[in-house]
Amino acid sequence: MRHKQYYLTLLFTGCFFASCFKQMSPRVVQAPSTTARTTGVELAAVQSLFENFETGSKTAYAAGSVNFSTGSWTLTDALVGTSASDAKDGSQSIRVRNTGIISMNFDVTTGASTVTVKHAVYGTDGSSTWGLWVSADGGATYSQSGPAVTSSSTSLATATFTVNAAGTLRFDIRKISGGTNRINIDDITINSSAGGGGTASDNSNLLLGNPSGATNSISNPDNYLYDLGYYIESYNRDRGEPNWVSWYVGDTSLGSIDRSNDFRPDPNLPTGWYEVPATAYSGSGFDRGHNCPSGDRTNTTAANQATFLMDNMIPQAPNNNEHTWANLEAYGRTLVAAGNEIYVVMGSYGSGGTGSGGSASTVDNGRVAVPAQIWKVIVVLAKGNSDLSRITTSTRVIAVNTPNINTISTDWTQYICTVKDIENATGYTLLSNVPANIRSVLETKKDAGN
Repeated sequence: MRHKQYYLTLLFTGCFFASCFKQMSPRVVQAPSTTARTTGVELAAVQSLFENFETGSKTAYAAGSVNFSTGSWTLTDALVGTSASDAKDGSQSIRVRNTGIISMNFDVTTGASTVTVKHAVYGTDGSSTWGLWVSADGGATYSQSGPAVTSSSTSLATATFTVNAAGTLRFDIRKISGGTNRINIDDITINSSAGGGGTASDNSNLLLGNPSGATNSISNPDNYLYDLGYYIESYNRDRGEPNWVSWYVGDTSLGSIDRSNDFRPDPNLPTGWYEVPATAYSGSGFDRGHNCPSGDRTNTTAANQATFLMDNMIPQAPNNNEHTWANLEAYGRTLVAAGNEIYVVMGSYGSGGTGSGGSASTVDNGRVAVPAQIWKVIVVLAKGNSDLSRITTSTRVIAVNTPNINTISTDWTQYICTVKDIENATGYTLLSNVPANIRSVLETKKDAGN
């Protein structure tokens, strides 16, 4: 977990067909969510589409269609903004005035769990409200998805809409108040939902299953299923950290994006929950250790930024984080580079570790627990489709469980164990979506290392 946010994922069919799509994980949010999270629903997000409006040009507000990287969009009372006054993540964003509309002229076919949109006011203009509309009949009729959003800041914020709809969908963004005040819209992401009943689809972050039976209900605060787009976790409010984090790594997850290093609290946790600050571990002798590492999310800036939310961190002994765990993470990426895709689940448990300044059971004035053990399970598959069905008793599974201490060996292979060892220690079922007869074999296999 190297120390290494944002998320918006638009589902696109023209470029990413369901039969061959391999995920770029979704993105996390800097601004408070605009919708309440659903409860009791297991979601596995797969980024189907991401549109950043960096290609295409339109300099007038008159209605017209523009071909962007994902396909054709119609901009009504809207243009492609490139000026210094346009808030944008890159060189372009969409500028909308009056009651303008940004419309997809194509469908996504894998449904949507969430849609995220970056937004801000243009220049010195006043506030405006806007909303997301969804159509399930090819654009014949639309209904509003979630409440309206108010744009009031000149800096891009992210609105997250919980859609949870299956089938063929397309979306509009509609400005609904503010008159001639203009807003900027950028980086639209659609995250598809897993299959019905919680069955995860190819490349979903929760393909292997929900180890602890987490639910995204605030009445379950210490086993809270939290879909952050680029990874999914069971968050533990009282420990101030995840119980476990699950994610996928394939070709499309990796690129050349630099490490963003923007550690920050997560304002989208349920209301009233403590938001662990970026400085929570300062002076403690422990690193801000990633669960889902920065290096596994280098395909887009947003994907990399998503990994720097503090609810993706644990207090980790520096040598454990910077050497042992870094070596294991790098090895996972070499497997992908060699023609594989990997599914990863990582977590921690117990109380008390030893960092560079000695032993401690908590940091941040007792608000964040220091775990005693840190574990990871990696399932390795050759690139392909129908991933869950391709897991057999011969599938390579790497399980590692390390003490959270600073005197640890840099050689992660010294800490190889079995999946069953981790399950016995945590009470989890780590491969719960794998058929029981196959899972029982994989749980007891011990990998030979690298």
